[in-house]
Amino acid sequence: MLRLGCRRLSGAVVQRYTELVRHASSSSPHHHPNAPLELDPAFQTLLRDVEISLRNKMPQGASGLQQPRELEVFPRDSDPDVDYLTSAELDARDEGLSGKETRKSPAAAFGSQRIGAVVLPLDLQSAISQIVADSDKPTLHQDAKRLFSSETAAGEEWNSTYDIHYKSGKEAGRHALRDATAFATVALPSHYSAIYAVFEQLKQRLGPDWQVDHIMDWGAATGSGLWASGHAFQRPSDMGGRSSLDTEDVQISHTSLGSYLGIDKREGLARIGKRLVRDVDLGGISVVWQKSFHEDNAVDSVDGSNLVALSAFLLSSLPTHVDRKVLVKEMWESGAEVIVLIDHDFENIAVAREQLLKLGRKELEDPTLSDHALRGSHVVAPCPHDGACPLYHPGYGKLQCSFSQRMERPEFVRKTKHSGSGHENMDYSYVVVRRGPRPAHNIDKVGRIGGVGLREFAKRTEDSTPIAHLFLDVDHQKLADGEQASSHEPKLSEAAEDDYGLISAEITSALRQEAYSWPRLVFPPIKRSGHIILDVRLCA
Repeated sequence: MLRLGCRRLSGAVVQRYTELVRHASSSSPHHHPNAPLELDPAFQTLLRDVEISLRNKMPQGASGLQQPRELEVFPRDSDPDVDYLTSAELDARDEGLSGKETRKSPAAAFGSQRIGAVVLPLDLQSAISQIVADSDKPTLHQDAKRLFSSETAAGEEWNSTYDIHYKSGKEAGRHALRDATAFATVALPSHYSAIYAVFEQLKQRLGPDWQVDHIMDWGAATGSGLWASGHAFQRPSDMGGRSSLDTEDVQISHTSLGSYLGIDKREGLARIGKRLVRDVDLGGISVVWQKSFHEDNAVDSVDGSNLVALSAFLLSSLPTHVDRKVLVKEMWESGAEVIVLIDHDFENIAVAREQLLKLGRKELEDPTLSDHALRGSHVVAPCPHDGACPLYHPGYGKLQCSFSQRMERPEFVRKTKHSGSGHENMDYSYVVVRRGPRPAHNIDKVGRIGGVGLREFAKRTEDSTPIAHLFLDVDHQKLADGEQASSHEPKLSEAAEDDYGLISAEITSALRQEAYSWPRLVFPPIKRSGHIILDVRLCA
């Protein structure tokens, strides 16, 4: 009640004060300022209290709004010799300081290097686009849909599996070229991306000393292996500082290969493959197509160091297990030092891997081959061992060792599939087997400290630096006599200290040798609360 009475009294006082001011201003006939009113001191105190109360209820900042600052003109630098960095130079410097590669250790960078997305080179795009331009577009779409599309619960799904077998020669003559054109438009780009990724991984594992001059390709189809190998193995003088991971500007005319032998009995696919390279500058590479492998194509295993035997996505198209075994044996008997097998089906790759390792063990047991320098065989990638595959269980296809490579879709692929998506992922399994014994296990560990580790070490060193003190003569004498202050300066690990004595090429070479025994992830990592679960296959 008392508070309510005070409020009413304050309101009456304010109203009375307003009326007095209005009456005084209206009664003055002139425009001179009104004379100040003589108010009772008690009344002035009450008005002052009301004014303070109203000010306290005003929103914060309403009375203290800052006016916008005017632009200030700074004088030009009087020193004309000062060299400022441009915006591009600043961006480049920031990228160099904060890039992911500088943050990673050399070992982490070596183990995680891979192609993000394959871009089809312009010369291959131009060759395929010319074939598409010469064909009937609606018919091409229908053929591609018939061969590589299937209806699922989620909608239309495309794949690159090709296992067409014609019932008669008449049917083959009617559909072979049309189907091969659809294959070159839909399947060739996907197959190319997987083969190119495997070759890049192989070059990283085996190093620059491994030189490839000849390719034998079983199941050459329309030449995906020819284009991928021609683009992967380039002359160093033609690289021009370009990274091998940049695929768009690479040209097959700059390849370092000397010969390519494509083996495929599917006449329609071979004819389209020949058309693709008909008007293309192949550089110094000699391209030959055959329907089958001949004995005179084989070389002695001693002379096969620069020969690669390749089979990409052919195993799945062979009808029987016997046909697949014959194919793998032919690749072994070719004399190639490195054998590369890529396929859609993991089980086919696992069986071929075991067969090649058995052929190597059989060669070691043969006394007639005791004088050969390269006997036996070992797995280069992706396995770190030559034992039984822990994921291979015949008839149980849920566990697979497979990989995925992203490819940016060219325009002709999007139009043929009637799809607006700009990329697609190619799933595949592969194995690379090399003749000779497996390299010895390297116990040395190098390249374990990256940019983050070095910055952390520098920070710890700076924090642990003792503060300089002034000592009395007595204390100085004690220190001179041998009472040294304890030092707690942090030290790098032995592996990190060894890195300082090595150059980048030596570290990469050591990591390449060490990577033969690195564990491989079997399944994707599982993130849990406070920990991560890793399923790996260790070296046997």
